[in-house]
Amino acid sequence: MDVFQLQKQFIDYKASLYHEGFLDKQFTQLQELQDENNPDFVVEVVSLFFEDSERLLSELTKALEQQNIDFKKVDAHVHQWKGSSSSIGAQRVQKVCIAFRNYCEQQNVEGCLKCLQQVKHEYYLVKTKLETMFQLEQQILTAGGSIPV
Repeated sequence: MDVFQLQKQFIDYKASLYHEGFLDKQFTQLQELQDENNPDFVVEVVSLFFEDSERLLSELTKALEQQNIDFKKVDAHVHQWKGSSSSIGAQRVQKVCIAFRNYCEQQNVEGCLKCLQQVKHEYYLVKTKLETMFQLEQQILTAGGSIPV
C-alpha cells in the first residue's frame, strides 16, 4: 500500500473514532500539543492512560468483590478513571464512569457491577482502536510519509 492510500485510510479511520463517539475534541487538543520536539507525546500520554486504566480496572474488580463494599473507595477509583479518560478524550469510557459514579452514590451493587462490565468493554474497545490508529501512523512514517492532521 502506498503512502497516499495509508494516509487516506488513517484520515477515514480517525474520523470514524470521532463519529462513533470513541474520541472527542480533547483528543484533538492533545494532538495539538505534539510537535517535533516531542513527536511521541500522544502515544506516551495514551500509554499512561492504558497503564492507569488497567490498574483501576483491577482495583475496581477487587473492591466490588468484597463482602462489604466500600462505595467511597469504588467512587474514588471511578472518579480517577473518569478524569483520566476525559483528559485523553476517551468519551465513551468517561460517559460510563458518570453512570458508574451515580450507582456508587446510590450504593447500588448491581448497578456498579453492570457499569464495571460496561466500562471494561468500552475501555478495551477504545484501547484497540487507538492502538490500531498508532499502528497506521507508524506504517505511514515507515513508508516515508507524514501524519495527516
